[in-house]
Amino acid sequence: MLLLGYLGGLFSFTPGQSLPNKNNGLALVGAKIYPSPTARPILDGVVLIKNGRIVAVGEKRQIKIPAADKVIDCTGLTVVAGFWNSHVHFMESKWENAAGVTKEQLNEQLRDTFTRYGFTSVFDLGSSIDNTKIIRNRIESGELSGPRILTTGTGIVPEGGTPFYVKPLKFPEALSPSQATALVREKLRGRPDAIKIFTGPTPVQGGPPLIMRLELVRAITAEAHRHHKLVFTHPENDAGVNVAVDGGVDILAHTAPTGSKWDAAQAAKLKRLGITLIPTLSLFTKLGRSLGMPAPRIEKLISVPLQQLRTYSNAGGRIVFGTDLGFITDYNPSEEYLLMTRAGMTFRQILASLTVNPAERFGFSHRMGRIASGMDADIVIIEGDPEFDIGVLSNVKYTLRKGQIIYH
Repeated sequence: MLLLGYLGGLFSFTPGQSLPNKNNGLALVGAKIYPSPTARPILDGVVLIKNGRIVAVGEKRQIKIPAADKVIDCTGLTVVAGFWNSHVHFMESKWENAAGVTKEQLNEQLRDTFTRYGFTSVFDLGSSIDNTKIIRNRIESGELSGPRILTTGTGIVPEGGTPFYVKPLKFPEALSPSQATALVREKLRGRPDAIKIFTGPTPVQGGPPLIMRLELVRAITAEAHRHHKLVFTHPENDAGVNVAVDGGVDILAHTAPTGSKWDAAQAAKLKRLGITLIPTLSLFTKLGRSLGMPAPRIEKLISVPLQQLRTYSNAGGRIVFGTDLGFITDYNPSEEYLLMTRAGMTFRQILASLTVNPAERFGFSHRMGRIASGMDADIVIIEGDPEFDIGVLSNVKYTLRKGQIIYH
């Protein structure tokens, strides 16, 4: 059992157990607070939380802390809104048969994978939707301490396009516009939060990527949009990006490492069409190292994604954070933050990709993404100041979701 020190006393916390602050409230005192990626930071600040929501934010000298509130001394720490990882997977064997996995084991897995790095919300882009929903339901019931989970379930691929790394599983294949429309309708019966497709899948058995035909992409996106669902795609290369963009896809789940550099005109087109980009830069470096690639080859592999991100960021395109966590089993996001800075992104832009950008894109901006009165108390408390050292974004001391500490 972990003991949390408070100015007003001590109480104990075990992962999976709610803190006794629903009635009396919780006060985070003394931190440097970044209310949003664009707001001026509050020095020596206070955040008051009650019933899972933020009720006040401001300088300590201006806010009266209720006597009954539990207080966390955040002197020397930084407070930001809860993080989104918008590209994860629950496809590792440790998540299988989630209904039968013990509370203790799942809490440990959720902590080591997500909450220790500040992720209060995640978007699963490929797993068994029924199994992932079991994990989500156990979290939402209060049994487990974990992030909010959105999911697409498994993706839709062109004929013969199931990625080699999921075999012997076979993903549903789009064969004709009418059949593709029916596939989307079938998927929607499972109530996913979005649809995932592969417009340029990972090479199948060493062959070239199979590109989904434009008519199929348009049929899928039209049906998904008719039901107010976003569409993610795995693009892989230039052809995969182009058919996705022309076909109405909303979110590129990766940059395109086997594609070419983007010029200003292409970036302007993507922005005009409202395309969201998830860079997943560290996917390529970590995958390269796992395959034994020499450092110069990894640098060559990452050079195009870095340029694509730089160009789109400079154009003002919407970027959301994601690491392909679950496909890559090194969960630490530090390398992603460093690579994003190499692509020219500032701390404030990276913070936006973790907070306000996904909240806006996924329809949660009315209650998530900022430290402000009335918002859900999804909060990350960090040791250090990421404005001066981006690497400390991973030095998470506390993660709160709806005012409950889910990691310390």
